[in-house]
Amino acid sequence: MWSYILIVVLVGAGLFFSIRTKFVQVKYFGEMFRILGDKALLSSEGKRGLSSFQAFCISAASRVGTGNIAGVATAIATGGPGAVFWMWLIAFLGAGSSFVESTLAQIYKVKDKDGFRGGPAYYMEKGLKSRWMGILFAVIITFCFGLIFNTVQSNTISIAFNEAFGFSRFSVGVVLAIITAVVIFGGVKRIANFSQIIVPIMATIYIIIALYIVLINITEVPALFALIFKNAFGIEQVAGGGLGAAIMMGIKRGLFSNEAGMGSAPNAAATASVSHPVKQGLIQTLGVFVDTIIICSATAFMILLSNDYMSGATGIQLTQSALSSHLGEWAKIFVAVAIFLFAFTSVIGNYYYGETNIEFIKESSPMIFIYRLAVIGMVLFGAVVDLELVWGLADLFMGVMALINILAILLLGKVAYKALNDYRRQRKEKKDPVFYADSIPELIDLEGWSKKDKEME
Repeated sequence: MWSYILIVVLVGAGLFFSIRTKFVQVKYFGEMFRILGDKALLSSEGKRGLSSFQAFCISAASRVGTGNIAGVATAIATGGPGAVFWMWLIAFLGAGSSFVESTLAQIYKVKDKDGFRGGPAYYMEKGLKSRWMGILFAVIITFCFGLIFNTVQSNTISIAFNEAFGFSRFSVGVVLAIITAVVIFGGVKRIANFSQIIVPIMATIYIIIALYIVLINITEVPALFALIFKNAFGIEQVAGGGLGAAIMMGIKRGLFSNEAGMGSAPNAAATASVSHPVKQGLIQTLGVFVDTIIICSATAFMILLSNDYMSGATGIQLTQSALSSHLGEWAKIFVAVAIFLFAFTSVIGNYYYGETNIEFIKESSPMIFIYRLAVIGMVLFGAVVDLELVWGLADLFMGVMALINILAILLLGKVAYKALNDYRRQRKEKKDPVFYADSIPELIDLEGWSKKDKEME
């Protein structure tokens, strides 16, 4: 699946969506920052929903995590420096897929007690009129994110703390499980508030460290880029990084990190209360850029500038080793703390994706309670199992998720293109774009987009 099918599907779909949207990820790059500060709209009950920035932080909490620190290291150790180029490529093209899926999630979102919820399961049911497909996706994403991906996060945290402090992995797992329980029993508002504070802080500190390392090694940067590009196309073989390995590991770890086209970020995108669905599509596209082009590149540069990628280490231990060579032994502690913040917010974001999809299948408090216990249990389990097992399971589930979701957004893409055209028209008229259910004539049965709802807001 990863050797052929997914590489063709992910790159092909990303290129197709980029062309159909006239490369929205480039043309509207500045617009993404402009709308990031939009306030959430008031509901008809007078409640203020989640803002674009809060929804962005929920998805960033899931995106920015193990994939950025340990996943990049694994890609380089296995696929060579060239894997970094393929991560960049899948991020650039995947941004087109991310825009379409998140815009669709906004269009087909539904009301709930916290405001709105939605995602691929919802647009499969309402847009494709295929509830069975929505249920299939809901089951897979619940297992993939709520359970499997959370084992990856806790596994990486436990290894990092064992390396830095000598703590037993089981004791780290117990502490993680307790903290997870406290947060996830607080609801989506607590998830949003927690993510809104932690994600920008941790990402900024990590990027500052990376910039410092690049600056003190500035004379080596041209050779660094040459190394990446040579290995990306198999011109120079380093650390076993042949062309096939570079492509596969770059795309595989790139998808794990930025989730473009996988169908996860749309679940967060749907929670935002915005005036036009395209706004949140653009915000989630920005998330792909921040995740891969900035944060993943920061990790890659720190590792490749250290030459530790040829040491035989992999995962979080390679990142710790690389930073130690730049900054001294204290860097292992910094990475352990950073990965805790990165990965723990991912645990919380991943949990939310599962919860909203369980509610799609059936609104049941007992099912949510059992799911929460399962998440806590898998966090503990992941802390003590082998690295290869959790990454193997993650690759399998996210691959299946991506195939189902990309099929759905290919079939529904015309709706997102029409919404984008409506947004473009209003921006050309110097308006702050507002979307209504009848903005696209063939749309019916939409919640929250009627003119009556907008008047109340």
